[in-house]
Amino acid sequence: MSIFDLDLTDSQIMMRDVCRKFVDNTIAPFLKDNWEVEWQMSPEDRMPSHILEESDKIGIRTLGVPEEYGGTPLEKNQEVRTFAIISEEIARGDSGLADKLVQNWKVSVLLRELANKDHQKKWFEKLMSDPSFLFAHALTEPKGASDRWLGYNAPEAAMDTKAVKVDGGWVINGRKHYISNGYDAGLYVIYANTSPGLGMMQGTSSFIVPRDTEGFRVARCNETVGCRFMNNGELELIDCFVPDENLLCEGTALNKAGIYFRPGKIIQAAKNLGVGQSALEKTAEYVQTYSRGGRLLIKHQVVASRLADMATKVTAVRSLVMKAAQAVDMKSEDAEALCNMSKVFASQEILHVCQNAMELHGGMGAMLDVGIEKLMRDASIFLHMDATVDISHFKIVKALWPENAGIYAGPEN
Repeated sequence: MSIFDLDLTDSQIMMRDVCRKFVDNTIAPFLKDNWEVEWQMSPEDRMPSHILEESDKIGIRTLGVPEEYGGTPLEKNQEVRTFAIISEEIARGDSGLADKLVQNWKVSVLLRELANKDHQKKWFEKLMSDPSFLFAHALTEPKGASDRWLGYNAPEAAMDTKAVKVDGGWVINGRKHYISNGYDAGLYVIYANTSPGLGMMQGTSSFIVPRDTEGFRVARCNETVGCRFMNNGELELIDCFVPDENLLCEGTALNKAGIYFRPGKIIQAAKNLGVGQSALEKTAEYVQTYSRGGRLLIKHQVVASRLADMATKVTAVRSLVMKAAQAVDMKSEDAEALCNMSKVFASQEILHVCQNAMELHGGMGAMLDVGIEKLMRDASIFLHMDATVDISHFKIVKALWPENAGIYAGPEN
């Protein structure tokens, strides 16, 4: 038994094992036989519907949905750890699929905590009844993303997307990009500036916007280098009217979304960990199967050294991710620092793991049909997902030494 198993509940072990079986029996064979589908320029043709249907059967598409609406029950004080465990397992199969699924989980938590009962009933029931239905969280804009989290709470940092109050509702105008599930989702949580004279922490509101809302348009699918089974999208809102009841949170939406952001960092790190675990497993199998110079690759000292380094990095990342997840579950005072540490540490260390995997596979590592280069591509984009490395560093400093941390942004004197 692994030392990590000792900290898991029976329910978590059961869910992990079910996910592992799903990856080994469904995801891995699909990717092996259909590796070229990832490169389809028609996003609809990439991942077949049966993959989401199978994920639905084992209950992992709707984590975070309250049990009263048919969601999979999770232990409240273990929820983020459970998200991390399942995220790692699914990303071990494919990080794009993991990203596709976890957007549902995170937005479900947001709706569970902030939406009124009518919206919860409508959208949770829709999510539960349609295996292809996806949620998306639309915050990032062409003007800025990670830089908005530098502690610069001023009107200059406010959203370009704006919502103006009118009789019976709000009119939203703006553009969102780099949105996970943005191309495919049926329901979006859109963030907009509703008080131009205030800082972003007091003047940003969030809205529930169904895909078929007049004035809302999915402008394009962003073709990414990795995680290509999650269709990243760009959104356009032109005089988009939403009724008053679709206002999710007025003014303090970014503060309230903390219930989404911290678990999101953990999930991001855990997905990255799954990529590293896959690279480690595939490389360990390869070096113990292929011979060069009359002996198995693993018997060459340089190969053994690199493999040991990969295993150490993966284990270190897992330790930090699980400790950070526990801190978020417990609402510990060091949760903010730890969740950012785990995100940035995983993004850097797992990229090194995948680089070793590429090099130890030699020429095979560069072959599209082998699958190692895919892991390298997937790992490379985690450096800037859910905040860049540098912005994450600034947030860590601010969490640890708030009295003396710099602002890092703002108008020149």
